[in-house]
Amino acid sequence: MKEDNRAKTLGELKRTYPMEKLSRSVKDEARENLIAKLRSGKRLFPGVQSYDETVIPSLVNAILARHNFILLGLRGQAKSRILRQLTELLDEAIPALPTEIRDNPLRPLSAEALRLLEEKGDDTPIVWIGRDERYVEKLATPDTTVADILGDIDPIKAAKRGSGLSDLEAVHYGLLPRANRGIFGINEVADLAPKVQVALFNILQEGDVQIRGYPVRLQLDVWVAFTANPQDYTARGKIVTPLKDRIGSEIRTHYPKTLEEGLSITQQEAWTAREEGIYVPSYVSEASEAVAFVAREDKRVDKTSGVSQRLSISMIELVTSNAERRALKYGDRPVARPVDLYSALPAITGKIELEYEGELQGADRVAKDLLLKAFGMAYGERSRGLQTDPITDYFAAGNLLSLPEGPAKSVLKEIEKVPGLLAAAKKLESDTSPEALVAAGEFILEGLSGRRKIARGEESYSAPVETRERGWGN
Repeated sequence: MKEDNRAKTLGELKRTYPMEKLSRSVKDEARENLIAKLRSGKRLFPGVQSYDETVIPSLVNAILARHNFILLGLRGQAKSRILRQLTELLDEAIPALPTEIRDNPLRPLSAEALRLLEEKGDDTPIVWIGRDERYVEKLATPDTTVADILGDIDPIKAAKRGSGLSDLEAVHYGLLPRANRGIFGINEVADLAPKVQVALFNILQEGDVQIRGYPVRLQLDVWVAFTANPQDYTARGKIVTPLKDRIGSEIRTHYPKTLEEGLSITQQEAWTAREEGIYVPSYVSEASEAVAFVAREDKRVDKTSGVSQRLSISMIELVTSNAERRALKYGDRPVARPVDLYSALPAITGKIELEYEGELQGADRVAKDLLLKAFGMAYGERSRGLQTDPITDYFAAGNLLSLPEGPAKSVLKEIEKVPGLLAAAKKLESDTSPEALVAAGEFILEGLSGRRKIARGEESYSAPVETRERGWGN
């Protein structure tokens, strides 16, 4: 229905709008729209990847069952994005009375709505609420109060109306009643104080809320969805048992299971499309993505905290930026190289929580070790067909190689000194520009280092960015 043709009064609404739609609950509305999407083959939750065979089927089942649900997962697993995309299962717009809690014209709840209908009848004004306006989200914090969630009696409202505190129109509604006829999302629900969690019992079980012990009992129409970290949810016991019992479905999210899935998410989310048209070779992207995978398995990294997908996104953005900086400084073609991953260390150290052993070694040391492992992991997928024996023999003979920070042509001259390295780089990289061949040559050296075939000079880690030299040897 076009906006201009929408009913503006209750009388018009009765004549032009299907009344059966007003009798549906928000869960029924979402269920019907989901069924229509499934029948038409439309993609559910666009932009959410790696969940097609795991999370999304469980989520579909929960919606079909009209469940309130909780998404359990570590940080950076698209939990909030999923909650916000639930609005795509709602109608484009619904009619409502112009009240704080968007009363259903056929099922008014608030005292204000009842007064409006009594005073104006079919002339009662109607407003239209878009699907995006029907989502209310709260990030749970320990200082969140029951009044924040449910509401309270507002003495100022009561004074202005000249009535006592028992006046139902003196209620200041909290976030949950304001989500009436919509979706209420609570992120990190385990951080709510127990008494606030207890206040949610009625809305989840009986569908009503009570405010401050006054005679206010609202049969709200709300679809409630939660997120939480599994550690908070189980080990610390921060969600009270009766609340867990009232949540219909518990759905576990997860990190990408393959490097390809991770790369697909990172490429979707990362900002790498710079004005200069930077070329990021696929093997550089794979090495960057592999950092998160090896970090999730490293015993020095806290598993319960998780390694967010945002680490990979931030890394590739910094890799691209360093390639951009180098191109601007030396006039080279902007090509991302393995060395750029070392300039992305801040994206690693800022996003991992370390266990005791890792704390002793320090975040920088752990991050550099993770990079080396990541190069080894990515190189293993790319090493087939590469003749690297002449390269390892060269270093086994006691030779060293230092690659300076400088124009690509000068770096390429150093690479040419290693027997077989340039030939291997040309086999790995189809682009024959000096910048691309340097990137391929560096990747082979870093990969061999990650596979412990050659040694990487420690001094290269500690040198300033502008004077950094990378050294390889036996």
